Amino acid sequence: MSAFKHPDFTERMKAAATARKTALEKFRERPTASDPEFAERQAAKAAAGAAREARAAERRSARAAEKLAQQEASRLAAEAAAAAREAEIREQAERELALKAEQKALRDARYAARKAKKR
Repeated sequence: MSAFKHPDFTERMKAAATARKTALEKFRERPTASDPEFAERQAAKAAAGAAREARAAERRSARAAEKLAQQEASRLAAEAAAAAREAEIREQAERELALKAEQKALRDARYAARKAKKR
């Protein structure tokens, strides 16, 4: 088995020239806009992009609908809480009126008892 032979300058130059030549050929072989395969690939990319945009729009609309539903639910909850507070305030006012009426009745009864005692 022979040892590795280091390439000299001319061999390196030849290798670089062939590499440039193959890269140039590969670039020239690239499909152009008039190539039917290129047109098919571009159409497929456009269709995939349109589908991607449609899915994104659908997600955006779903998020917007969900946000609206959450806002509506929070509004309804706030209205229910406000109605509960109003009912509680009304009940408190009714209790206070009933208490005042009871106190007045007791006061009137004491007054009537004092007057009856004097006669």
